[in-house]
Amino acid sequence: MERSLFKAQRISALLLAPWVLIHLGLILYAVRGGLTASEILARTQGSVFWGLFYGSFVLLVTIHAPIGLRNILREWTPLKNNNINPMCFMFGLFIFVMGIRAVTAVVAV
Repeated sequence: MERSLFKAQRISALLLAPWVLIHLGLILYAVRGGLTASEILARTQGSVFWGLFYGSFVLLVTIHAPIGLRNILREWTPLKNNNINPMCFMFGLFIFVMGIRAVTAVVAV
């Protein structure tokens, strides 16, 4: 299990890196261009591309972050795996639900 989680976190990091750079680039573009929230929503609403982009972003973060949190909790706390694993699973589920809600709010018409 440890090896699979190690691989999953590294692969998700590899895939997340360009997504993060694109996301940060878009933020810089929007801020420097003086776009308002309503102008940004006008560009993203109804867009399948942005839905897929940010949906995949959420999925990758849902894989990556709970594994990292699990590793931190295992190394820095006295908690046992049988407590840490369900907590991290619930954290991942929370990230997924909130992320998909955010994507839906930005993309849905």
